[in-house]
Amino acid sequence: MTEILSYPFMQRAFIGGFLVGYLASYFGVFIVQRGLSFLGSGLAHAAFGGVAIGIMFQTEPLWISLPFTIIVALGITWIKERTSLGGDTAIGIFFSVSMAIGIIILSLQRSYSTSALTYLFGSILAVSWTDIFLSSIIVMISVILWPLWRNWAYSSFDQELALSDHLPVRRDDYILSILIAVTVVVAMKMVGIVLVAAFLVIPAAAARILSQTFHRMTLLSIAIGITSACIGLYVSYYLDIPSGPTIILVQAASFLSALLLGGKR
Repeated sequence: MTEILSYPFMQRAFIGGFLVGYLASYFGVFIVQRGLSFLGSGLAHAAFGGVAIGIMFQTEPLWISLPFTIIVALGITWIKERTSLGGDTAIGIFFSVSMAIGIIILSLQRSYSTSALTYLFGSILAVSWTDIFLSSIIVMISVILWPLWRNWAYSSFDQELALSDHLPVRRDDYILSILIAVTVVVAMKMVGIVLVAAFLVIPAAAARILSQTFHRMTLLSIAIGITSACIGLYVSYYLDIPSGPTIILVQAASFLSALLLGGKR
């Protein structure tokens, strides 16, 4: 471990993995409990449109994809609340349109861009201090907004009852959508658009199997997310294999273990 941490890029990778592991696992519990597992994949693919726009204007794709994905997340929430369409339908619409925009923009580029591949497949070893800074800000915001956890949890189990208790469910849902969108954009840089949904869903799903309360599910999901990110980085370094997919496989192993332990209980 000392040898690994002697490299600056590995130091950044472990810090980034820790932060994103926390964020994705924390917000993932609400995604799993609300049956919106498709949301992570949909937002990640929607963010691809923002990445393409950033590449077109030759600027950092992160700063374009961030507001772009937030707008998409708010649009999904608005359609879900204002129409009779289900959340998966709204996600599918924005998913398709954003990907179409991204593909068209990239097809018009005359030069080959490695940025698109970085966001498609992820590269946690290429994490910059800017990415870590952004992740740290989101972590601090999530800590400051920890009191909203109770409202989000209440609404996740019974939205109608939460509304009847005069909780600001719609406002809280918009805040949650924004934070999930930002988490997706940050995680996308590390594990890629293809795998970001797994990063959001697997730790929370494993925690749900092993937990009898939502509070315990949240804490256990965070623990699994952080631990799997660190173990995946460690394994990928010594086996010389891609880090993002390795982290996902470690999370899959934790889910399988949860299934076996849950079955025994």
